This record gives sequence, structure tokens and C-alpha cells, in this order.
Amino acid sequence: MVYLDNNATTPVDPAVADKMAWFLKAHFGNPSSLYPIGRQAKELINEAREHIAKALGVARAEIYFTGSGTEADNQAILGALDAQPDKKEFVTSTIEHPAVQETAVYLEKKGYQVTYVPVDSRGVVDLDFLRDAVTPQTALISIMHANNELGTIEPIEEVVRIAKGQGALVHTDAVQTFGKIDFKVDKLGVDLLSISAHKIYGPKGVGALYIRKGTPMAPFIHGGHQERKLRAGTENTTGIVGFGEAVRILGEKFPQDRERIERLANRLRTGIEEKIPKIKLNGHPENRIKSTLSYSFLGLEAEAVLLALATKEIYVSTGSACSEDAEEVSHVLLSIGLRPEIARSTIRMSLGRFNSDEDIDIALRELPDIIEKLRKISAFHPEDI
Repeated sequence: MVYLDNNATTPVDPAVADKMAWFLKAHFGNPSSLYPIGRQAKELINEAREHIAKALGVARAEIYFTGSGTEADNQAILGALDAQPDKKEFVTSTIEHPAVQETAVYLEKKGYQVTYVPVDSRGVVDLDFLRDAVTPQTALISIMHANNELGTIEPIEEVVRIAKGQGALVHTDAVQTFGKIDFKVDKLGVDLLSISAHKIYGPKGVGALYIRKGTPMAPFIHGGHQERKLRAGTENTTGIVGFGEAVRILGEKFPQDRERIERLANRLRTGIEEKIPKIKLNGHPENRIKSTLSYSFLGLEAEAVLLALATKEIYVSTGSACSEDAEEVSHVLLSIGLRPEIARSTIRMSLGRFNSDEDIDIALRELPDIIEKLRKISAFHPEDI
């Protein structure tokens, strides 16, 4: 199997699985209980919280656990807006993950004025448009750190400067950058930041939200006192322990992982561009997450390419895993100006820790042959596009 869809999810690192199995066998106490087995579980949650805080360069008390990256996005947006009832403006971009995009649609129905900042052909947000859009009534700006389909990294520090000039808060979805590029929250300057465990070789069903100390925030789930009363409910302790272990391992392996993964991605990119004609690389050519490659194979339907690759046990995607079942053309690809027929020909490949040179060899052997065969039987022709 050649797995090239690490932006959708990553395999669980064996050491993470071992840590979670140990916890399940040795600990069952409720972290809210005051007796020893409860306190032991609570200590393990705080240990995981400390690992994440250290990785982001923030205080442990600024990390809040959630049920996913999507939940973290929702909590950041809805919690910040509920805490500022006098401000009814929300600003985001046209290429956000569905977790933010659909929340924006929900806010519009609730009477909020939502402004969508366009992007250029490389997927970079229009900062001049943003400057004009932000007003003293803007409660929050949510711009993703890097796009999950394109890999383009956004100028978040400049977004923060624009926001602070009008007294607005800034949230960034860093699910696709955490563990892939080196950054610290203080340098970004954001007030809120979302991450997820299953993108960094941890378990599914657990995420985290950074909330800068002093940021106005209303409770997201009501009930008990967990997560300092902002997110009630008994913690997914096993998942949190796995998340913490994944982040700890990340701290040990990051430099070597990044160098090796980017080398493999560069091999794949060079090979595709040398072997396959009539293709288009989407996103910023350089200021990108190097492990993410989005290519339009002109004249073809992406689904046909995906299924043909799957018969060879090579797994890629056509876009965000959270909208893979949707029939609509990717809103991200349309936002960068691709015509629908080109957007429909687009495949995303994303590499990770467990990819190898052999994987790249296999992909570069099979993909050009598949593209050539599909184009011979296709009703479309690249020359017509």
C-alpha cells in the first residue's frame, strides 16, 4: 500500500498506540474524581496539555481539549462571538475548511454580517480587501494557517496586525501546519488556534484549542466544570493521552521528519512534472507546506484517476476529506480561479512520516501510465482546455 493522503489523516504511530493501550489497561478513573485513581488520570491529562503547550510555546493553562479540530474551530468562533454580543461582524476567507465555512453560513442565518475575503490564484488572502473589510464592529477574523487542499501558507502575522488596528480577535485553523512547519503562537500573534491529533500520528476524536489568556470566551458546551468550564463533559482521556504522546514524539522527530518528508515530496513533484504533460500545480509554488501537492490533470475526471490509483493500492484524494462525498466542485479550487472542468481534474497528494522512497518509486511508475491510459479513452482532451 502507498498511502498519499496524510492531510486527511495519518496512521497512528506505534508508540502512541502503545501508550494508549497502557492507559486503557492501567487507568480507568474519572479525572474529576478526587481520590487517587481520578487524580492519576487528571495528571496524565495535564501531562499531555504540557506537551502541547511546550510545542506551541504557550502556557499550559491556555490549552483546552476538544473532540476534534472541527470542534475546536467551532468553539473558537462561537465562543468568541458569544462573549462579544455587541459586535456582529465576522470575517473569514473563501477557502476555509468546512468547519469554518459552514459555521460562517450558520452565523449568517443568525443575523451576523459575514465577510468572505477572496484569495489570489495561488490561494493567498487579499490583504487589501481584508483591511477594508475589518471595522470596529468586527468581533473575530478566522483565516486558516495553511490550506488543506493547496498547501498555501497564509500571512497570518499581517492578518493579526490588521485585526489589532480595529480591536478584532484572530483565530487560525492550524490543523494542517502543526507538526509540518516550525512556528510559535507568540510570533503569529493570534488569540485562538486549533489543532488536531489525527493529523500528527495520534488518535482520531481529539483536538485542542489555544485560547490566549484574557481572550473573551463563552462556554461552548454547558454542564460540568471540565476544561475550566468552557467545554463540559467527561474528557476523552485515552485520546488526550495519545495526543500528548504524539506531540512528545513530534518534538523528538520533527527536524528529521520534515527534512525527509520534504525530500520525498520534492522527488514526487519533480517526477510528476517531468513525466506527465498537461498538468497544473495548484497553490503557491514555494510558500507552501511542501508535503502537500495539488495537481490538475487536464482533460480527466479526478475520480477516475483516484479509482485507477486505488486499484494499484495507491491512495490519494480529490480534496478535503470532510467534503469528499460532496458532488460540488471544490470551493477552494474555484476560489483560486480554476474553471469547474479543471477543478474536477484535480488530485491532492500529501506525504507523511511513514512514506518511503519506495512509495515514491511506485507512484512515479504507476501514475504516468494511468494518466496516459485514461486520456486515451477520455471524452475530454487537454488541447481543448
